[in-house]
Amino acid sequence: MRIITNILIALLVLFKSSTCFSQEQFKEITLEEIHTNNTFSESTVSGLRSMNDGEYFTTLEEGRKIVKYSYTTGEVVEVLFNTIESDFAIEDYEFSADESKILLAVNAHYIYRRSYEADHYIYDIVSKNLEKLSENGKQKYAAFSPNALKVAFVRNNNIFIKDLKSDDEKQITNDGKFNSIINGGTDWVYEEEFMFTRAFFWSPEGNKIAYYKFDESEVPVFNMTKYNEDLYPENYAFKYPKAGENNSIVSIHVYDCNNSNTNSIDIGTETDQYIPRIKWTTNKQLAIIRGNRLQNHIEILIADSDSGTKVIYEEKNKRYIERIEDSYMTLTDDGKFFVINSEKDGWNHLYLYDIEGNFINQITKGDWDVTSFIGLDSKTKTIFYQSAEESPLQRAVYSIKLDGSKKKKLSTKTGTNKANFSTGFKYYINYYSNANTPKYISLHNRNGKLIRVLEENGELKAAAKEYNFSDVEFLTINTPSSEWDLNAYMIKPNDFNPEKKYPMLMFQYSGPGSQRVTDAWPRNFSWHQMLAKKGYIIVCVDNRGTGARGEEFRKLTYGELGKYETIDQIESAEYLSSLDYIDENRTGIWGWSYGGFMSTSCLLLGADVFEMAIAVAPVTSYRFYDSIYTELYMGMPKDNADGYDNNALLSHVDKLKGKLLLVHGTGDDNVHVQNSIELARKLTEANKQFEMQFYIDKAHSIRGKNTRLHLFTRMTDFILENL
Repeated sequence: MRIITNILIALLVLFKSSTCFSQEQFKEITLEEIHTNNTFSESTVSGLRSMNDGEYFTTLEEGRKIVKYSYTTGEVVEVLFNTIESDFAIEDYEFSADESKILLAVNAHYIYRRSYEADHYIYDIVSKNLEKLSENGKQKYAAFSPNALKVAFVRNNNIFIKDLKSDDEKQITNDGKFNSIINGGTDWVYEEEFMFTRAFFWSPEGNKIAYYKFDESEVPVFNMTKYNEDLYPENYAFKYPKAGENNSIVSIHVYDCNNSNTNSIDIGTETDQYIPRIKWTTNKQLAIIRGNRLQNHIEILIADSDSGTKVIYEEKNKRYIERIEDSYMTLTDDGKFFVINSEKDGWNHLYLYDIEGNFINQITKGDWDVTSFIGLDSKTKTIFYQSAEESPLQRAVYSIKLDGSKKKKLSTKTGTNKANFSTGFKYYINYYSNANTPKYISLHNRNGKLIRVLEENGELKAAAKEYNFSDVEFLTINTPSSEWDLNAYMIKPNDFNPEKKYPMLMFQYSGPGSQRVTDAWPRNFSWHQMLAKKGYIIVCVDNRGTGARGEEFRKLTYGELGKYETIDQIESAEYLSSLDYIDENRTGIWGWSYGGFMSTSCLLLGADVFEMAIAVAPVTSYRFYDSIYTELYMGMPKDNADGYDNNALLSHVDKLKGKLLLVHGTGDDNVHVQNSIELARKLTEANKQFEMQFYIDKAHSIRGKNTRLHLFTRMTDFILENL
């Protein structure tokens, strides 16, 4: 028998007494209030750069000035840079190691999600002198040398070094070519999935540069039309490796600034592999993290000379090892030890090794996941991290010694906490919210003591009360096919009457390791509140395969993306539809990206359960998606053809009964519009009616000008008409 447990989280923050207001007295939530007036936008504290002494931080304000603040008082100490030039739009900035200079990226032009090219300027804080880095064209990934005497950057896929004293600009690679060879930057799939763009790194002394070279000459080309409001649209062709196709061949090189020599580092004879990170150690060695194509075997190599390497660490997994992030292999300041995260005991935990690769100890332990490595204070041998120890729904911040002793919980509020520490770990800024409380940002000392509140989102809390937001209710759902209870939340109409029947709209993302059901201010909250006011019950369920519940729960979906997730969503909908207050004939579901894939899968495979679905930017076959992401969770297509094809939306178009709205941006370089085009083709061939909405030249996020207003108007109208 299915069991459902309702849990109201925290306290009722939004007091809604009918003795104070009648339903008619509350303001109406409109799409214009959400997407034009930004009435329900969360205020935050972002873009902080902690300075060397850990007592001050800087922020970029109005896109034109860099302001220095005191951590303890919150007061402005100094405006380090300011310009009144309206066409001088600062995208990003970097201090030199001695904080005497600032490198400014100005008037950036974005290429993909993270990469851009810009005009860079060097600003001397003492002399107030501002000079352009180069007159020879825009640059990418500019970075100071540790001694601030040079700046390296990439232009036209080659690396250059600018000597700030002599003003000489030296090109150190010469084979760079678009869609062929990339020096010092990443290709599309590394940028998207390994989440970094600058692929060159100064040595600690500043006399060498280690860099990646991507040979993408054999990677297939994807063609994407850019309409640009021109008479003749542009054909943008770029290298995009799909599942099973050729990846770039990556090599690692070290350039010596003293003698202008370049050495190639030995990373093995296998070329069909990944190098997700390289890092200089404090003892002048280069650490290289290497993974195989299936991403179930990783090694850490140490280059102990200009070219030779040795393996110091190795790990294998029967399914996969999650993608490597910057925090992986964090070294102590003396270079003698390093910290890694691993799921070798079934949960994501932290481990300590010496630089020779000898195991020292497991730092964190328990049937819970470390969800974020925040930092390592080598001086006190203390690690700061975030975990889901208390509940998969919640996040707390902890400190612990490298030997696993003296664990201390720093965050005090129940919900979701994350921390941003100052240089030296003297202070941290805590970002907190729960499901009914927007972001609350506070400054603390390293022991967790509150110093002051930075942001309370008072206006948003007042708006939530003024517009009569409903509270989020958490519940767990036991389905026939899952041995685990599934976490879910529900938003009911303000005037909910258990004697009435309500239509239900489900929202989910569902992808591997993701979570949407957390004790945090929810995504799309104001829109879902608007729909609840119109009489809909909103439900979100985290299916098997989602995060913070250990390796077995998350990796169950390996090789079968979409199979178990769809079963869980359908069975959850069946149970919820059996409740007295849910109209079983009015059940809908929507999602974006992986969530769009899932909403369509539910409509097709759960045709007798769901009456409608909205799919925004869906993957319709994982044969269409990129190599790193897809093969991590599915293996190679040649080895798992059934897993790819049996769960593809294209294989189930004949099952469509309900109403489907398919939405895609034609400029989506990530989930290509090809996915929706091919689904539309198959649906047409099966004589299945559906609706489709294109957003011309829009990327995966589908935003810009009135785009979001138009999109959510389209989706709202579709829901009102079909659910």
